[in-house]
Amino acid sequence: METPRTPATSSFAGLEKVVALLRGKNGCPWDQKQTPESLKKYLREECRELAEAIDQGDPREIAGEIGDLLFVLALLMAAFAERRDFTADEVFAGIIAKMVRRHPHVFAGSPLPASEAELAAQWERIKSQEKQALQPVQPLHPEISP
Repeated sequence: METPRTPATSSFAGLEKVVALLRGKNGCPWDQKQTPESLKKYLREECRELAEAIDQGDPREIAGEIGDLLFVLALLMAAFAERRDFTADEVFAGIIAKMVRRHPHVFAGSPLPASEAELAAQWERIKSQEKQALQPVQPLHPEISP
């Protein structure tokens, strides 16, 4: 009888190992064939089920649904990493950097906005600045650009 290959951990890294085994050579055919496109329906389903669990207020059910959603997200990140689009580390680095930027009152010593409305306005202002920074620079004279 084969020795179980289950990672003994309770972290996101452990979930990534499970997903790698499921998608690997001796893994599960269903998990192996999943693509970002095929996973969209499961992503929607798990988000809906999590929202319903929150409405019901049962912490055990909520925890289970969060786990199901994390599994789909781990599958998505693995699929994108396999295509060499980005890695899970890049996803985590990006969201951490974004949250730090969008909370200067927590991470940069800025004063806390006086109201929730001002806090929301600060969030939107920073979000807008981020989007502008991502826009490609337009040539001044497009007719002479290469």
